[in-house]
Amino acid sequence: MSEENKREEGRPEVPSAAEQQQESPAAEQPESAASAQAEPAPEQKEPANTQEVAGTEPAGAGAEHPNQPQPDTMPGQPQAESAPGQTAPEQSQAADEAKPAASSGEGAASGAGAGAAVDPEREAKIKAAQEARAARLAAKAAAEGGAGAGAGAAVDPEREAKIKAAQEARAARLAAKAAAEGAGAAGDAPAEPKPPSPKQPWLDEAVELLKTEVHPEAVEEAVINELAGDMPTITVKAEHWRAAAELLRDHEKLGCRYLRNVTGVDYETHMEVVYFVINLETKREYAIKIRTDREQPSVPSATPVWPGANWPEREVYDLLGIDFPGHPDLRRILMPDDWVGHPLRKDYVPLDPEV
Repeated sequence: MSEENKREEGRPEVPSAAEQQQESPAAEQPESAASAQAEPAPEQKEPANTQEVAGTEPAGAGAEHPNQPQPDTMPGQPQAESAPGQTAPEQSQAADEAKPAASSGEGAASGAGAGAAVDPEREAKIKAAQEARAARLAAKAAAEGGAGAGAGAAVDPEREAKIKAAQEARAARLAAKAAAEGAGAAGDAPAEPKPPSPKQPWLDEAVELLKTEVHPEAVEEAVINELAGDMPTITVKAEHWRAAAELLRDHEKLGCRYLRNVTGVDYETHMEVVYFVINLETKREYAIKIRTDREQPSVPSATPVWPGANWPEREVYDLLGIDFPGHPDLRRILMPDDWVGHPLRKDYVPLDPEV
């Protein structure tokens, strides 16, 4: 086979122009929106020597050499389909004109989507917060600048609302408390009587024994102290205290042989000494109060009856200045002997405020 035949066999067949037009998909597909918007430019005639000059491009922006293959369209950009009979420069110009139109269409679509995504609730909250902040700033400026003509209009509405709500809540609590205590409106059902304390019999029995065995006027007051666990509390006159202490210790129904504690109280109008006694077998307990004058406080000592009262009475004497006649060794126990005054008195003035 000759060299010429070999070249003829290796050369690919080039379809004719009619066959290319029939196989071209562009002729079968409808025109896109971009090509419909772009108006075809008038035909431009290239100079005859365009194809003959090597290395030069034809005139016109964006025009490509007709002999060069057309590059694939970049992804993501609109592609203008060519109409039958358009040359390569005409197709390039139509594609360039379609790009701005497609870009403007995408911008309009994105703007419409952004406007629809606005949250009206969030906008209302932001606006309310800005108005409240402006009101607070105005109130602060009015307060710093003094009482001006428009100071009354600069009141913070949020603060006023909180104050009003607190007042209403307090009024509701007071009304509920008054209703619970039986001071409600007329027609309310009367409150049920409170059941007696389980320690009330202990109190009644001790008071009866003190009045019959010691003196009819030995007891000044007798109550149940609910705040101290329903403690039976008896106030005994100072002149009958020694005999009352012996009765509390030795009587078979009482039998309070153990002294738990001794304390003193300054009420500014008078003073009191309180003795806490208990029967360890029956768990019967009492708090015995003895009142005394504040100017010359004096309570008979219970140390001869309960030896455990020795040091507690010394402490009350040291810190409150209450005298305990009959105490075997009454002297200061916490402060120095030359200390001036009694630190637990309400009118005590320290010599050195820093100590």
